[in-house]
Amino acid sequence: MLRNQLADETLSRRERQIMDILYGSGKATAREIEEKLPDAPTGATVRTILRVLLNKGHVVHRQEGRAFVYEPTAAPAKAAQSAARRLLDVFFQGSLERAVSGLLDARETPSEAELSRLETLIREARQQTPKS
Repeated sequence: MLRNQLADETLSRRERQIMDILYGSGKATAREIEEKLPDAPTGATVRTILRVLLNKGHVVHRQEGRAFVYEPTAAPAKAAQSAARRLLDVFFQGSLERAVSGLLDARETPSEAELSRLETLIREARQQTPKS
């Protein structure tokens, strides 16, 4: 399997938590991140992790006043795709069928609009899949 340079597999648990905060808010200072982290480490530790993420190319920063504001380098859609791949691999042994079944079982009955959209997505996937 090919991995892009920003694959989430290269992130520690804390790095992932920080990236989740950044994707959710779009941008944040170290202090804002620290306030949102569960069981937060010290501010110095948060800044150290942000430096690691900066060196890995996952975030960029700019100075605003006395604080640095951090932003993710990958688009949220790209991050979502990577997270979905990780979810599929870790919890569903790479099986799309198991994942969809598990997601459908885990929530209320899908609406007609959602079912129609899923049918459309399946139809499109069939057209893109080479016949064997």
